Amino acid sequence: MFAFLLSSSGLISFQSYNSSPPPLHDTLKGKSLSLKNVTKGSFVCITLQKHSGCIDLFFPPPKGIWHCYWEYDHLRGIPGSDLTIYDIGFQTDFRVYLQLRQTWLAFMIILCIVEVIIILMLIFLRNRIRIAIALLKEGSRAVGYITSALFYPIITFILIAICISYWAVTAVFLATSGEPVYKVMANQTLCKYANLTCDPETFNTTNVTKLCSGAQCTFAFYGGESLYHRYIFIFQLANAFVFLWLVNFAIALGQCTLAGAFASYYWAFRKPADIPPWPLFSSFGRAIRYHTGSLAFGSLILAIVQLIRIILEYLDHKLKGTQNSFTRFLLCCLKCCFWCLEKFLKFINRNAYIMIAIYGKNFCASAKEAFFLLMRNVVRSIFLAGVLAFFFFTHRIQVFTQEAPTLNYYWVPLLTVIIGSYLVAHGFFSVYAMCVDTLFLCFCEDLERNDGSTAKPYFMSASLHRILGKKELSPKKALG
Repeated sequence: MFAFLLSSSGLISFQSYNSSPPPLHDTLKGKSLSLKNVTKGSFVCITLQKHSGCIDLFFPPPKGIWHCYWEYDHLRGIPGSDLTIYDIGFQTDFRVYLQLRQTWLAFMIILCIVEVIIILMLIFLRNRIRIAIALLKEGSRAVGYITSALFYPIITFILIAICISYWAVTAVFLATSGEPVYKVMANQTLCKYANLTCDPETFNTTNVTKLCSGAQCTFAFYGGESLYHRYIFIFQLANAFVFLWLVNFAIALGQCTLAGAFASYYWAFRKPADIPPWPLFSSFGRAIRYHTGSLAFGSLILAIVQLIRIILEYLDHKLKGTQNSFTRFLLCCLKCCFWCLEKFLKFINRNAYIMIAIYGKNFCASAKEAFFLLMRNVVRSIFLAGVLAFFFFTHRIQVFTQEAPTLNYYWVPLLTVIIGSYLVAHGFFSVYAMCVDTLFLCFCEDLERNDGSTAKPYFMSASLHRILGKKELSPKKALG
């Protein structure tokens, strides 16, 4: 029912070393300080109009409230529609409640309250919304200047494919290590030799076939009685842990590389003149040379939590047949807690890698600085995430509605298009989201470290300056 309420209101439209390297901020800040206009056209083909996006995001369409009123008025005079929810009590079929006028009245009141709240938020927090939209536009410009970043997900995909291949080959070797074990398979249930080990070479010479008609010596599994075979399950867990660690490291390497490339765009005083040549490859080299330990440490923490989640899922699968409700409840709570912990660690790691790419500090110091920087700008962060999610998952992305041609076997092209489209869209959106997150942290750092004077000029774009209403004391903006 709640999902129906959201869908009707229009809020949703369908059911994250040894020596210290020179900080990137300081390296780029030493360049010449003059301005070029950075108002080149946006690269990303997502509509970021000034007014329409803002209005669509923060005003639920009137059709939701109107639909509730229409249903409320349409049920007038229908027998049983004037009953209250209290009169009918709890019903397992929630469609029963949709036949009551009181239900639609409650929906309409809730939607009106939500709309009033959103309008008030829009009035008092309009500047923060404008900042979020301006950062999205700035992200489009950054991707336009560093177009090679769009191809980096291919490298991540190749690295993850190598990790999967390594894990699969190792798991198969572990599973098939040891000697093959054969057992007697008999059709007769009373055969005393059933499920006993046997030798296929000498099986036909024994009297088992005479006592158990139709008995066969068939392969059962690979195994043995040595110490190695007793701990084969532990080895499989270790292999799974290494796999998770390598996959998380490949993802972390991509995030740090993209963060360094897009940070070089923000901290370039004159855009694009001061952007270093080949920013993506330079950032990749810095990540490999200086930040491997930090990326491996962050990946290790995340891999440990993911391994614990896998073990909990395994225990839950083994205990499904038990009747102990307390054990199932405890497992459910643990699974929920570790799921939340994994999401939180992914959020912390992502922002820590951005700070690592900018300042070159270790993982713990970068995670601490990123967390407190976001806490000091928590409202801006919330609105940026909301606006970013809106433009990614609503009608800002156009949908083709042309009728598909008639096909005899439509599953193959359909699955090919779906999987291919998902991979392309996921790769692009991951790059764009990383770009926006990086620019947001750079923007917050810019506000805290600089004041617009000649000694400490702002690095933000002119559009963000106009939104913030801050006066630029340096001659930077005048030169544009």
